[in-house]
Amino acid sequence: MSDDSRSRAKSSRTRRWLSFLGTAICCLAILAGAAGAIVVINHTEPTAKQVNATRKSAALVETLVVERGTYRPKIVVLGTVEPAREIVLGSRVGGQVIEMSPNFVPGGMVEKGELLLRIDPADFENELSIRKSELEQKEASLKIEEGRQSLAKKELELLEATIDDTNRALVLRAPQIASILAEVNAAEAAVERAKLTLDRSNIVAPFDALIMSRSVNVGSQVSPGDDLAQLVGDREYWIMAAVPVRSLRWVQFPDSDTEGSNVILRNPDAWPPGAERHAVVSRMIGMVDERTRLARVLITVADPLGKTTHSPPLILGSLIEAEMEGRAIEDVVRLNRDYVRNQDTVWVMQDGKLQIREVTVDFRDADHAYISKGLASGEEVVITTLATVADGVGLRRIEGDDLGDEDAAEEVAE
Repeated sequence: MSDDSRSRAKSSRTRRWLSFLGTAICCLAILAGAAGAIVVINHTEPTAKQVNATRKSAALVETLVVERGTYRPKIVVLGTVEPAREIVLGSRVGGQVIEMSPNFVPGGMVEKGELLLRIDPADFENELSIRKSELEQKEASLKIEEGRQSLAKKELELLEATIDDTNRALVLRAPQIASILAEVNAAEAAVERAKLTLDRSNIVAPFDALIMSRSVNVGSQVSPGDDLAQLVGDREYWIMAAVPVRSLRWVQFPDSDTEGSNVILRNPDAWPPGAERHAVVSRMIGMVDERTRLARVLITVADPLGKTTHSPPLILGSLIEAEMEGRAIEDVVRLNRDYVRNQDTVWVMQDGKLQIREVTVDFRDADHAYISKGLASGEEVVITTLATVADGVGLRRIEGDDLGDEDAAEEVAE
């Protein structure tokens, strides 16, 4: 190797070594800077100071004194408004509609016996006249035959003949009288049938009703059996409510001694704020809905359109909230559901300490839990949410002075 080659190799090794040395110095400088920053932060960090530690050793809480008693749960469910009485009105005679009531329109309200529409009665009046004429003819024939019978009686008495009963009846024209009398009865029945047909040309409301739909008009030609309108009774509606099966035993169904549970209906989407209606549980439908697996309870509402009570009207097919008053639950504590922790425990303040108490909840409604075991009258239930929960934690009830104390407010917030 020449001197020039050895000189170039030595120079390359020197440059690599200087580059490595520079990198190492930079890394050491960065590590030294980071260590210095940590030392500065530790020396300048604020230190926690304990202020009034003795007073804050017991958590400030609000409590509620409970009492055992008899309460009625509120079972809140949803239901659908349905008609209690609904028919499709049909015609029993055929003809042309010549007259119609102004109330016979969708949404119209009609009373029992009110004329809804009239079918042209001309044909029925003619038929009635014919049947009356036939009746008069039969009655005249009967009178003629009765006269003949009277003459036969006189002739029989003058002859003083002795004949048997069969021949006597023939002589007195008894068979002819019976035949004509039967024809008279048939003619009378035909007259009554013609009158009935004529009456049926006037179609009236069978009950107080709300007109839901109408399928004819003046000039329409109808036949017997044709549908004319759909009517819904306005005296009573039903609410078909869906109730969880576990809640059924608390619903009061009517029997010979008691009435059904009272129900309060609410429909905030359609009624004014605070508006309510009253109803009553009528019966249970003995079948569970296949989709929801909920039982169905029938609720009865009187005067659903508010005609006499001036209450907000119910709308058929709408979804409505029903709050049913349940059976009385005796000797229980009624407590807000939020104060029952982890499903079946309650925080109780006893002798200034927290006690986590297991309880037996018989029933839960929308707002309350009804506790049969685990709480006694006069005990204090902690209603404040605590950050630290353990048996024996010190508690102090919030008094009036504590409510204005800034530190106390902070503790309660915790």
